[in-house]
Amino acid sequence: MSLVQEFNDYRSRMNEKIMAADNKVIKRFFNLDTNTYMEGHVSVKTKEMIGLACSMVLRCDDCIKYHLGKCHEVGMTTEEIYEVFAIANIIGGSIVIPHFRRAVEYWEELQQNPPA
Repeated sequence: MSLVQEFNDYRSRMNEKIMAADNKVIKRFFNLDTNTYMEGHVSVKTKEMIGLACSMVLRCDDCIKYHLGKCHEVGMTTEEIYEVFAIANIIGGSIVIPHFRRAVEYWEELQQNPPA
C-alpha cells in the first residue's frame, strides 16, 4: 500500500469514528477548519501553501501530508512546493529538516501515485 493511500485510508477511517461520536464542539471545530481553507479573498492555493509551511514549522507530519495532498489537488508544481519548503525551513530552522525529508518523500509519492 502506498504512503498516500495508507494516510488517506487511516484519516478517513478515524474521521468517521470521530464524527460518529456526534460531539457538537468537535464537529464545529472540524467545520471551522474546512471553512478556513475555502476560496475567499485569499485563494485556496495560497491558503494551502500557508497551511503547509505552518505545518512544517509546527512539525506535524500528518498535517504536512494533508496539505501536500491538497497542494497536489490544486495543481501546484514541484517548483512551487520546494519554494514553500524553503520558507518553512528558513522560518523553522534545522529542526524542520527531518519533516522536510518526509515531505519530499510524500510529495514524490503523490506525483507517482495520485489518490484515486
